[in-house]
Amino acid sequence: MTRNVQSELKEIIQGNSVILFMKGNREMPQCGFSSRVVEILNSFDAEYATVDILSDPEVRQGIKVYSNWPTLPQLYIKGEFVGGCDIITDMHLNGQLETMLSAG
Repeated sequence: MTRNVQSELKEIIQGNSVILFMKGNREMPQCGFSSRVVEILNSFDAEYATVDILSDPEVRQGIKVYSNWPTLPQLYIKGEFVGGCDIITDMHLNGQLETMLSAG
């Protein structure tokens, strides 16, 4: 049976109100960009799930196709792609991210 990564990704994204596709996990980020986004989310005591893209090359490539965004990490809130590290950092600094996270 052929794996449908896009369907799997859609289920993961729709099944979690806040999900971060990242290198590593929230306890042990494996790159500086992922670590920065985890730090920001943790500063809000946000409830969120993570997917370690390093453990599954198909998911790592598939999420880039799903979002049409070439870099990781990638944050989704309520099924919507929000952005990567630079966008999340900017949204954190201008207050937009807190608004999105608390709107749930």
